Amino acid sequence: MTELFRRLTLVVALLSAAATLSAKGLAEVKVECTSNWIYDQEAYFNIMLTAGEQHATGVIEFSVATDQGVAIMAMSQSYSIAAGEPCQLQFRIAALDAGFYRVTVKDDGAEATAFNFGIRPDEVVSARDAQPDFWEFWQQSLDELAQVAPEYKLKRDKTLSGKLRNVYTVEMLSWGGETIRGYWVVPKAKGKYPVTITYMGYSSKPWCPEADSRGDIAEFVLSHRGQGLNEFENKYGDWIRYGLADKYTYYYRGAFLDAVRAIDFVCSRPESDLKHIFVDGGSQGGALTLVAASLDNRVAGAAPFVPFLSDYPDYFATVDWPKWPVMEEAKLLGLSDEELYRTLSYFDVKNFVEHIECPVLMGFGLQDFVCPPHTNFAGFNNIPTEKQWIVFPHAGHQVEREAEWWNARSNFYSRLIGE
Repeated sequence: MTELFRRLTLVVALLSAAATLSAKGLAEVKVECTSNWIYDQEAYFNIMLTAGEQHATGVIEFSVATDQGVAIMAMSQSYSIAAGEPCQLQFRIAALDAGFYRVTVKDDGAEATAFNFGIRPDEVVSARDAQPDFWEFWQQSLDELAQVAPEYKLKRDKTLSGKLRNVYTVEMLSWGGETIRGYWVVPKAKGKYPVTITYMGYSSKPWCPEADSRGDIAEFVLSHRGQGLNEFENKYGDWIRYGLADKYTYYYRGAFLDAVRAIDFVCSRPESDLKHIFVDGGSQGGALTLVAASLDNRVAGAAPFVPFLSDYPDYFATVDWPKWPVMEEAKLLGLSDEELYRTLSYFDVKNFVEHIECPVLMGFGLQDFVCPPHTNFAGFNNIPTEKQWIVFPHAGHQVEREAEWWNARSNFYSRLIGE
């Protein structure tokens, strides 16, 4: 799966490149990023052309499709530019429905660049498709988790600990008696500290916060069942397809409950400020962040980015992965699409978030082909509390590489701590 993500990242990087060469004498084709490529009403795109060492002539074709590849419109403009000179063309689009779209720019038939843009993302509607017993199912699951004694075990890691904070590896029992693990990084100075719980992305390798990066907050990084620190004893194979035959056996039932058990752990610690428990994570970790905040009102703030596992029918109409392993497993099990989506509806983030009681900050990459923006907003727009989003117009799935995201997240937590 890591190799797939690397290939997707490369595709996004190529598609969002600012400059490309043209076969018709252009040295550069550049699309200006106006309004972060997020528009309210009319969308407009300034295309900057620069001729090479000779006079350049040609036609720029500008086409727009939905994020599921359905063509909407196509326009074109001719250009004639003296050697070495610049030229600007503008294309304007009005009356698009709220949603996300894809632009492809061609120079005399050769693709020059392509990118996504959005129209009024706050108005993207993805109605809940939860089954009538959705919350009954999850309350039953939480009750079963509560019956499992966690039996927390902590072991200080001398190598990872520093001057400001100690680092402990943690083991605990979660739903079904499964052992899960994590890193607990806590200030040495006595007192009570705000806590961040970070949930990890799909197949992420174990990582631990730096002990001396700061001394005013405690951090817990959870490895949920079969992943991260637990992968050495993974019994689930490819997690996304495990147990699809039944809502009671699907992998994410246990994984979502692991997210709650992580909150149980930090709330059991004398160093934790119970009024300031925050949850965050990206991709799969973003999904667990929103689910944890939905299932547990001890969460004071949630900061997901590029959240995974939302709006399955539209999601699978847009992406190749994780569609293909899920569909392959459903075929092996003899499940119809109706049966498959009924099961997945119990694990669809958009069906959880109506229960969130805390503020939410979400980051998303506009060029994300793993968790496309539409799926991010399918859940986000159903959140009833104070919420805010930040777009990274050139970013794909790797929003964690954006310093602006971490600054915004830190400021978000600081504001909530100060209130």
